[in-house]
Amino acid sequence: MALRLRFLLDTNILIPLQDSMVVLQPSLTNFVRLCNSHGHQLLYHPASVADIRRDSNEDRRNRTLARLGQYTQLQAGPACPWNTPQTSVNDACDNEILYALENDAAHALVTEDQGLHRKARERGLSSRVYFIQTANDWLCRLHEPGDVLLPNIDDVEIHTLTHQLAEPFFDSIRAGYDGFNDWFRRKAMEGRRAWVYRDGAEQAIAAICIYAVQTDEVVTDSGEVLAGDSLKLCTFKVGEAVRGRKVGELFLRAAFKYATSHQCESVFLHANNGQQTQLTTLIEDFGFRNLGVYRGDAVYVKAHPINPPALLMDPFQYVQRFYPHYLSGDDVQKFLVPIQPQFHDVLFPDYQAPGHALPDDHPQRHVGNAIKLAYLCRTPNKQPRAGDVVLFYRSRDMRALTTLGVVESYEWSGSADKIARIVSRRTVYSDLQIEEMAQAETKVMLFRLICHFEPPLEYATLKRLRIVKGPIQSITKISDESFSRILRATER
Repeated sequence: MALRLRFLLDTNILIPLQDSMVVLQPSLTNFVRLCNSHGHQLLYHPASVADIRRDSNEDRRNRTLARLGQYTQLQAGPACPWNTPQTSVNDACDNEILYALENDAAHALVTEDQGLHRKARERGLSSRVYFIQTANDWLCRLHEPGDVLLPNIDDVEIHTLTHQLAEPFFDSIRAGYDGFNDWFRRKAMEGRRAWVYRDGAEQAIAAICIYAVQTDEVVTDSGEVLAGDSLKLCTFKVGEAVRGRKVGELFLRAAFKYATSHQCESVFLHANNGQQTQLTTLIEDFGFRNLGVYRGDAVYVKAHPINPPALLMDPFQYVQRFYPHYLSGDDVQKFLVPIQPQFHDVLFPDYQAPGHALPDDHPQRHVGNAIKLAYLCRTPNKQPRAGDVVLFYRSRDMRALTTLGVVESYEWSGSADKIARIVSRRTVYSDLQIEEMAQAETKVMLFRLICHFEPPLEYATLKRLRIVKGPIQSITKISDESFSRILRATER
């Protein structure tokens, strides 16, 4: 049976959908198309009707109300206990919608309201609240997995891009930065570099992150200084056509690796909170914090210490804040996780076994993968928990430990729609794959990739070091001493 998901649409989604005067975002158009094509239900909350009636634009209000009938109105549930006589009308509407989600009235809420996303995080509901783009990405992964590709990122000097400055891709940057072309040319002459993703047969620029190392940089109007070397992400844009392909996350991965190799103590960027809500939501999940304002833009800074900070804190919160550092003390469990080659290739497409690396001019040579990933299996083991360390063992062909990650969450279910919801923001799993897995209880591990072992640690070495006694066929817990032996062996 195919998945049938229920999406609750916030007022700010309903009004553009019903307003014939508005040009819809491509992601919203495609999201609605996929819902209609695959039987997913689009719902609106009764509170949204009252919200629409408050629209001061009478013509738009009447158009929206007249067309709501093509969607399903959610049946009114119990009164929201979060509302009080002092709660504003708008906050009360948001609370009622979130309370319906907490009561499982729908699988997910779709909204562009940054404030509603923040309230969802405070209520522990953020995993079920989506921007239009991420909701569309979820359905693309379920129903059109062939269209979701991991990008190729090139590291280039930006003078090689100067001839493309007139392309429409840069229009939105120019609109927000008077004199951008002159700035770009000045930086090109200084040898400034960028990570670039190109798309299509024409290889047009589809995403860019210009970066530079700054020393003792003053980063806010109030004079805040980032001591020492910091990596500045000067221009960070992912074009509409390639959103949902984890390009932003890939740029962050490149930034963290660069900052580590160049011993930068922090990473920072400027963002317009009103126009770049998806970017700020992404970077906050990787430990960036709003430090202040610089010339009208918010300044987001991530601490990136050279040495792991000695702090007593939750292991997952630690890796979220200080990635790629992680905790591995006695209270953190460690597990070997066997993975078949075909699934290893899906999760870690940038990993190349020794002797099997692609040539430099191969189009897949520089493929990288995201940091936040998902792994499905049918192991009986229910021990892993958030913050635990997992070591992926590629079976059959390599028979070696290749990769280290940290668990974000570990759940199990036989419900295909629940599994689909859990993995929706992660790696590629099709509708059919999830349905097949859900025939039996399936374990769903969300984790963050820390590093690959170079070279990998072969099975024969694992036996010699007394880490394993026989074949690794299921998720297996290992001792702290065994984990230490693995780290020492991989540092050779």
